[in-house]
Amino acid sequence: MKGLAEKLQARRANDLYRHRQVSAGPQGVQLTIGGEEFLSFCSNDYLGLANHPDIVAAFHRGLDEFGAGSGAAHLVTGHSRAHHALEEELADFVQRPRALLFSTGYMANLGVLAALAGRGERIFQDRANHASLLDGARLSGARLVRYTHADAGDLDRRLAAAPHGRNLVATDGVFSMDGDLAPLPGLAAAAADHAAWLMVDDAHGIGVVGPQGRGTVAAAGLGTSQVPVLMGTLGKAFGTFGAFVAGSDELIEFLIQEARTYIFTTAPPAALARAASAALRRVVADTWRREQLRHLVRRFRAGAAQLGLALPDSSTPIQPLITGAAATALRLSAALRRQGLLVTAIRPPTVPAGSARLRITFSAAHTEAHVDRLLDALEKIISTGITRLHEGGR
Repeated sequence: MKGLAEKLQARRANDLYRHRQVSAGPQGVQLTIGGEEFLSFCSNDYLGLANHPDIVAAFHRGLDEFGAGSGAAHLVTGHSRAHHALEEELADFVQRPRALLFSTGYMANLGVLAALAGRGERIFQDRANHASLLDGARLSGARLVRYTHADAGDLDRRLAAAPHGRNLVATDGVFSMDGDLAPLPGLAAAAADHAAWLMVDDAHGIGVVGPQGRGTVAAAGLGTSQVPVLMGTLGKAFGTFGAFVAGSDELIEFLIQEARTYIFTTAPPAALARAASAALRRVVADTWRREQLRHLVRRFRAGAAQLGLALPDSSTPIQPLITGAAATALRLSAALRRQGLLVTAIRPPTVPAGSARLRITFSAAHTEAHVDRLLDALEKIISTGITRLHEGGR
């Protein structure tokens, strides 16, 4: 097709070309790719549940009970008792009246924003929000207003300057590329002062942050009245697949009627819902997993400081090592790979130009020895001058 080859070549020339990693076997901190064994620090399997035997067994039982596919959309015949039970369990977990399952977090954000806002209205978003929130705003037809990252004061000023009407504020709970937390109490106060709704995408917070892993909203002590719309995913800390939106009975009923990404797609397999229910039980019961994560993050950050590596302020499993130039991130990733460590280089447009990075992520399945191995590898790279950090660049 005309022009595609030139665009692909431009991506290669600018160090922005992406490649898929083809792995063998189950997800875990040890991965086999191309016949080689790697210690992985780039998964979102934060609690190490993706291959947990209880969850795998629940998946098998679900297959035996419901078969492989759901066969239809939720509003036709695809909504099983397994889906319904999971929605009730998730609502109870996040302490909200109801929850609604979506196939992915991306589809949830597109569907929610397009259903709740439209032409003549405004959606206010953090500049570091996930692409799905930004795309949802664009799809809705509402005007997208972006405020300074994690700055509740800037949001307040922009809301104050906006014309009267329905306004929706949307933010990540944990920012996926930086690992920092949204200032939810300040955002909630600004939204309340200007009669705006607040939506929190807690994809990277649910299961990891807050009491029992109930996420950033619970950690901030906020409820449904302050944060009417809560989105969480099941493919990260839960180790399975899918997403949900939780809120009032009126919100969920409205989304069932209006969210196109819910209405016009086949429901996920019921067996997945059974697996997610088993994962939820582990999330609640296995408090040691969150404690292990916190311990590993502290160990890594202390070791990185000793090496002179400046890390952004993050207490979550997401620990970005910012290199600046995309080429530098690629060289550092390749140098780690030669030592048997898998850490993905994140480059524009996923992150802003000049802020390419290694997105180092930890799992409860990692050990202290794993963390020390990563630190040793980084020290070797620094000492041998394989690459320099913070070179700036495109």
